[in-house]
Amino acid sequence: MKGMTLAAIAKACNGIYYGLEENKDVTEEDKDITEDDKEVTVSGVIIDSRKVEKDSLFIAIKGERSDGHDYIESVYEKGALCCITEKELADKNHPYIKVESSLQAIKDIAQYYRSVLDVKVIGITGSVGKTSTKETIAAVISKKYRVLKTLGNFNNEIGLPLTIFRLTQDDEVAVLEMGISDFGEMTRLTKIAKPDICVITNIGLCHLENLKSRDGILKAKTEIFKSMAADGSVILNGDDDKLVTIHSVNGKTPYFFGIDNQCDYFADGIENLGLDGMKATIHCGEEEAFDVVIPIPGHHMVYNALAATVVGKVLGLSKEEIKAGIESLESLSGRNHIIKKNGYTIIDDCYNANPVSMKASIDVINTAIGRKVCILGDMFELGIDERKLHYEVGEYLASKEINILITVGSLAKEISNAVENSNQASNRSNLGHVLHFDTRDELLLQLKNIIHTGDTILVKASHGMEFSKVVEYLAI
Repeated sequence: MKGMTLAAIAKACNGIYYGLEENKDVTEEDKDITEDDKEVTVSGVIIDSRKVEKDSLFIAIKGERSDGHDYIESVYEKGALCCITEKELADKNHPYIKVESSLQAIKDIAQYYRSVLDVKVIGITGSVGKTSTKETIAAVISKKYRVLKTLGNFNNEIGLPLTIFRLTQDDEVAVLEMGISDFGEMTRLTKIAKPDICVITNIGLCHLENLKSRDGILKAKTEIFKSMAADGSVILNGDDDKLVTIHSVNGKTPYFFGIDNQCDYFADGIENLGLDGMKATIHCGEEEAFDVVIPIPGHHMVYNALAATVVGKVLGLSKEEIKAGIESLESLSGRNHIIKKNGYTIIDDCYNANPVSMKASIDVINTAIGRKVCILGDMFELGIDERKLHYEVGEYLASKEINILITVGSLAKEISNAVENSNQASNRSNLGHVLHFDTRDELLLQLKNIIHTGDTILVKASHGMEFSKVVEYLAI
């Protein structure tokens, strides 16, 4: 890791360094690091004691389930060079850095490490589609640059620093997902990441417990601009009524993308290929356009492809490189991932859910051929209107050609209620089965009796519902 000496790390996190030269009671033969140990460079930064490597820096963080301080002795035995701790250590045979807050230290150190790297950073936020947009952008940019991207859900105040610590001198572009649930969080994240390019996918209904309204969400998400590069670029969804109110950032006009041809970058000729993806013509202004097949289903993927196109153009890619990147895209587990197993087609979209993404996933399964089954669970963090928002999802689903609806959880019961009420009001018969289960385990006991060979099955809920176990059950 470039420039990550113990001296630099201690300074970055305002820590007190306790090296072997400070430990006067340690004999010379016990010292395993020289008097210049402050200038030794760490090989990496970790918070999981199971992932310690030789010469790594271990940051001891106290979590809800375990306290990293309990593992300090073992990480030294595994080869850790140094530890960051909130406690003074009795062990005088190894250097350590004492801080007031390990959580603050990990952010301060990441901010320092970002500052010493010559890398372009793309910061991505929004209510819906951050991960799929991140994946699309990374697929495109990798056609020209060496790219590091956020893995999994490492997009918060611990995950973002850990992603930055994975950067090396060989990386040219970092594509970083930045997720928040309250005001001020994005300010802290953007201070760490200092993005050169900021992408906002949309302003939808999520984290309403803290952010209260879409205007609150807009305010919180646009904190991403606070520490971006002064000459950086802003890329926004021009079909979003809240984002189009942003006319200038740091004196520069944002780039807008969308289906509306008034946007700088827009798509037309859109063709739904069902579960095989989407086809569209992408226009880069008035002069340049290209046809592309997006290999992941869902209308929202057109927006992801557009965002990636704008980023590609800002970073100097040709339309041929951009097209190749989009068409190389592969789905992730839990994110509209298509699994064909045991005679079923499973749409694994169980990583997370809010009203906008739930409706988008319903649109995806609605394009399938054959019997369509929706297994939907609770959506969390929706605030005081949570039951109303679930009910509205049910009203939306009732207008589609879904054959079986299965809901799980007390909130998702409102989805079933809405569909049943709609069916009674209109005498609809195409949605002949509406089933509800209080828990996921109750569903699993009955599921194989409900589904049939040839079914297409959507599995979606908030992450806390652990619907990945439903996918595993269907796919084993």
